[in-house]
Amino acid sequence: MPTILRDGPFRFFFYASDRDEPPHIHVERDDNVAKFWLDPVRLQSSGGFSRVEINQIDGLVNEHQRELLEAWNEYFRG
Repeated sequence: MPTILRDGPFRFFFYASDRDEPPHIHVERDDNVAKFWLDPVRLQSSGGFSRVEINQIDGLVNEHQRELLEAWNEYFRG
């Protein structure tokens, strides 16, 4: 479960078992875990986050999209 990015209270990561899915990122804070597809960026599940936090996370995923996609490709496609 590699951590790709930390920004404020949010940890961005993926699971090693995610290989068979399109590129995406999980974002957690405390017990909440959201999932965003990366290309194009869109919310897949909000995981208990408020709408305000989802908007904030969406902005962060868009801001770091290239870095997140590169990490996905490096990890899963080597």
